[in-house]
Amino acid sequence: MRIKAFIFSCCFCAGLYAQDAIHNYGALQLHDGTSVGFHLNLINDGDLNQDLGLVGFYGENESLNVSGNQAPVFFDTEIAVDNGLLLSVPIYVANNANFISGHIITPKNDTSFFLNFLDNAFYVGENDVSMVDGFAAATNTDSFTFPVGDNDRLRALQIESAATNALVKCAYFNEDPNTSQSLGKGFNTTQKATSYVSVSQREFWKLEGDMPSRVTLTWDAYSNINALGEFISDLKVVGWSKAESQWVNLGNTQVEGSMAYGSVTSEEFIPSDYEIITIGGNDDLMETFKTIELDNYFLTPNGDGKNDFLVLEGIENSPNNTMQIFDRYGVMVYSKTNYNNEFNGMSNQGAVINKNAGLASGVYFYIITMNDLRQKHQGYLYVSSNKN
Repeated sequence: MRIKAFIFSCCFCAGLYAQDAIHNYGALQLHDGTSVGFHLNLINDGDLNQDLGLVGFYGENESLNVSGNQAPVFFDTEIAVDNGLLLSVPIYVANNANFISGHIITPKNDTSFFLNFLDNAFYVGENDVSMVDGFAAATNTDSFTFPVGDNDRLRALQIESAATNALVKCAYFNEDPNTSQSLGKGFNTTQKATSYVSVSQREFWKLEGDMPSRVTLTWDAYSNINALGEFISDLKVVGWSKAESQWVNLGNTQVEGSMAYGSVTSEEFIPSDYEIITIGGNDDLMETFKTIELDNYFLTPNGDGKNDFLVLEGIENSPNNTMQIFDRYGVMVYSKTNYNNEFNGMSNQGAVINKNAGLASGVYFYIITMNDLRQKHQGYLYVSSNKN
């Protein structure tokens, strides 16, 4: 059944006086250029998947709900529902979602309800007062940033996958993982694969996806990053392993920002192998680590057997360590857990420069955290290469 815009509008107006919801039993199709606004709840028990127009949800003083036996598919949609648009059925977006005001709210204890962005669909306008408070999803993509958050805090998570995800879902929880009320269970932050890692007790994300991926988590002033490390380079992504029932270090391949606001990117892992993920750091406060200035080093990685590698004397005394090297702009160019004198002037970071490429000649800053000795060593090195 095809209903042109003016006919649909008349049916909608009649519903304003006769019912508390618009109930679709048939097959509705919105032609290109058509705009329809819902000021009442939507119950969708029919086909609503041939939409080429704009469907908007609007409400100033109350929340709205989308429910029914079938998930509607909208080409373009916009949300201006100050008290929230509650989803009791998934919503699919084929082109664009415009966040104006109010959150899209889904149950946080059930991943079967979500706002799903199909293929190349995108969104605009996300902010602290208009986002997905619950689960957002993306279909057939290898890169996506989820506009998720909670309690008027946008806490976006970005995923970069090695291959296309058929479906990936994400939600943010403004909760202590030790006692999550939303999930009805706890994830003991003292139960860790290594004692050298700490785990945030302020917040976490739940991410589902089957492809090897890197994720970028963000923090703000509420995240209390100071409790996790002395410097942002101490931060890392950690996850609760389903197989091991403990927190596992998922690494740090890129970190940006300040102690108040910033982001950290993990190493590659499979999201669905982990119940939840969050930001971690080093165990206890970094004041318990003694910082030692080491000598400066000169590196000429040309294969002549002289100064080809960054060799730190005594590294064997602390095999549990983390090496990080930064350029003069503060961009991480190298990161290695359990460093053993392997650095030869090649970057292993792919976020801002070519991974596995020789670094340009210049001065670099390094930090190595030696957990066994509870020491942090830092210094400078000069890399001399043929790269210009």
